Amino acid sequence: MARKQSLWCYTIAGWSGFYVMLVELLSGRLIAPSFGSSIYVWGSVIFVFMLGLAIGYLFGGIFSRYSPSLLRLCGILVAAAIATLPTLFFGTQFLDFMFDKITDPRFGSLLTCLGLFLVPTIFAGMVSPYAIRILVKNRESSGHDAGYLYFISTIGSSLGTLLTAFYLVLLFEVNTILLAAIGISVAVGGLGALANYRKV
Repeated sequence: MARKQSLWCYTIAGWSGFYVMLVELLSGRLIAPSFGSSIYVWGSVIFVFMLGLAIGYLFGGIFSRYSPSLLRLCGILVAAAIATLPTLFFGTQFLDFMFDKITDPRFGSLLTCLGLFLVPTIFAGMVSPYAIRILVKNRESSGHDAGYLYFISTIGSSLGTLLTAFYLVLLFEVNTILLAAIGISVAVGGLGALANYRKV
């Protein structure tokens, strides 16, 4: 039972890392037609994602204190995916609105990133600290468990960065990639919940 739960925790953390970097790279592509791809735009993207992850780490640690379970971890992953849907369906309209209202590309790109990507990044940031709480059973293994999970999560982020930048954006439209990634997140979260619902 414990080994199966651990495997799911690592899988969810790895995919969450992949997902965050995929969305971060695609966010630059989405914003570029309106605000360009200058250092201001990428500075806004990086700031918003780092801020979102920081808040997510904090919330994930707090939330993990209250009856942590794999089912809830799966719910966090699905929430991150669902929170990305407004970008998919209304991102273009929101970009046009912000472009018309804010002429300064620095603040325009920053506010656009905050509106589109802060919430899903917060949910994604909650995954790792929450998963660690499920994995750690005693003090002696806590450092090993945390290190191994962050290793898996960071490998996922690295692969998400490389595959998105080198291949996915060359082969598919941005919305297609986003939709597929959202679908995979929902599938992983749903399968994890179904496989472990008796262990809540």
